[in-house]
Amino acid sequence: MLSNRVSLILTTAIAPALWGTTYLVTTELLPPQRPLLAAFLRALPAGLLLVAITRRLPQGIWWWRALVLGALNIGAFNALLFIGAYRLPGGVAATVGALQPLLVALLSTGLLGERLTRKTLLTATAGVAGVSLLVLRADARLDAWGVLAALGGAAVMATGVVLSKRWVSPAPLLATTGWQLVAGGLLLLPVAWLVEGAFPTSFTAANLLGYSYLALFGSALAYALWFRGLRALSPTNVTFLGLLSPLVATTLGWLVVDQRLTPLQLLGGLIVLTALITAQLKGTNRANHHLRSNRSSRQPSSTGSPLPGTRGNSRRPEHGTPEDAAA
Repeated sequence: MLSNRVSLILTTAIAPALWGTTYLVTTELLPPQRPLLAAFLRALPAGLLLVAITRRLPQGIWWWRALVLGALNIGAFNALLFIGAYRLPGGVAATVGALQPLLVALLSTGLLGERLTRKTLLTATAGVAGVSLLVLRADARLDAWGVLAALGGAAVMATGVVLSKRWVSPAPLLATTGWQLVAGGLLLLPVAWLVEGAFPTSFTAANLLGYSYLALFGSALAYALWFRGLRALSPTNVTFLGLLSPLVATTLGWLVVDQRLTPLQLLGGLIVLTALITAQLKGTNRANHHLRSNRSSRQPSSTGSPLPGTRGNSRRPEHGTPEDAAA
């Protein structure tokens, strides 16, 4: 039972690790000043691909639920994420985003009936402190719109994570993931057009590589793994995995663009890893209960998930984060 949980945590952690590459891809491969276009091209093609693979459309209330979840988890979140990435140094945006586990924990008390423990508060605070040490610079430039975008991104994703756990979907995992990506992409299309103007008539090879990577790995694969984790684990615990994103971003900056790491950054990375691991260890019994509960409540239509290792395709309304986990 424990090994199943560890395996699930590790595979869910791949999602925020992939999202941690967003800043590098944005700055190195994508055209400047086009955050909404990047968000749109990241979401819609990936969603259409998953819907084509599963050949499953929403039914009944899941038309509007998919729209709401797509707006929160995909549309609004990705738009705000890219705005923050363009307007802020990566360190500032990542530090603000590190508030997400705390936001999910607070929302879970009201929507999922989870108890907010002192340990969760301390671990979340340590996570924010660790990320700030890891990525913040003394000369970091603060842009008001960028900070608001980063805060808004953390808030909408936290709400989407909790609602993803509360609302039970009878459809396969990849189908519901595809619905959300399509809904989020369609919502982004008119906004990107109105705010940024007509789309470019041509892209460079580097642009196409960046957009393809974000769509296939940063969206289709990452969100499928993230929602898979949310179906079986506590949303609060899953969103703690999101702390991997700034850790991966910093590591890539050191490896790829030759950024130097200071002793304070190394200390911050250690604090982040400690907070992340503590968040997973503290809820072992509760998480195992969620795994058992999800297995016992599986519906016949949930079998045969197209994602290897997926256990069931329904979310229980009770809680207990991908996250995280998200994203």
